[in-house]
Amino acid sequence: MNKNNKLVIFESKQIRRVWHNGEWFFSVVDVVEVLAESMNPKQYLKKLRSRDEELNLKWGTICTPVEMFGKDNKKRKVNATNLKGAFRLIQSISSKKAEPFKMWLAQVGKDRIDEIENPELAQERIKQIYEQKGYPKDWIDKRLRGMAIRQNLTDEWKERGIKIQSDFAILTAEISKACFGMTPSEYKKLKNIPSKSKANLRDNMTDLELIFTMLGERVTTEISQEEKPDTFTKNKKVAKRGGEVAGKARKNAEKEIGKSVILKNNYLDNKKLKKLK
Repeated sequence: MNKNNKLVIFESKQIRRVWHNGEWFFSVVDVVEVLAESMNPKQYLKKLRSRDEELNLKWGTICTPVEMFGKDNKKRKVNATNLKGAFRLIQSISSKKAEPFKMWLAQVGKDRIDEIENPELAQERIKQIYEQKGYPKDWIDKRLRGMAIRQNLTDEWKERGIKIQSDFAILTAEISKACFGMTPSEYKKLKNIPSKSKANLRDNMTDLELIFTMLGERVTTEISQEEKPDTFTKNKKVAKRGGEVAGKARKNAEKEIGKSVILKNNYLDNKKLKKLK
């Protein structure tokens, strides 16, 4: 899947997609045409909705009219769905091509239940994913440790009354700006990570970038636990102070090693990343 293209190719068939509300939306008709192998996908959809009552009831939430180019190269609104909606649609399609997706979804469901019963399995799964992408073990260990530190911080913020997602982002930006002189969005631009991408900035950080990120977030957690800030403004000041501690440590490290910790390049070159099977 090429994130820069407007088409996704599946077994030589084209599925139109468009970036909408921060995620990819796929043409419902195109998905049905490919997986149901139907010569008349619109008619197939009508029959599909008539025999699947639950799908029909939720159709308005699964599908969203968005503008896409047609075969005549004209733009018009078509029914589209995000990845979650596409998987729901696939569950109702009866065909050989849809069956592997159904089996995969069933396996994913089983794996998640197993991970709830044994959280160590989730950590092992994440490690395997990073290994398949080509990351070395020492980097993976730091990344996983960083996830734990991040989780502790967000739990602490929740304790201090932070509930809105945008507030979490603002506080995170305060730490990043104080530590690296950039917000996460500015950092992604520096590393040339596409805006229309859910790629995680930290997956593109070097060992040292990860270490100073962890330091800023861990110190912020410690200060917050000690002072218990009870307003958003106070939490913001604590986040800045935590980031400043990491920022000073970063600058001292740069003086000693004679180069900047902040790198424009991604940790792994995109060409070297292994494709997940």
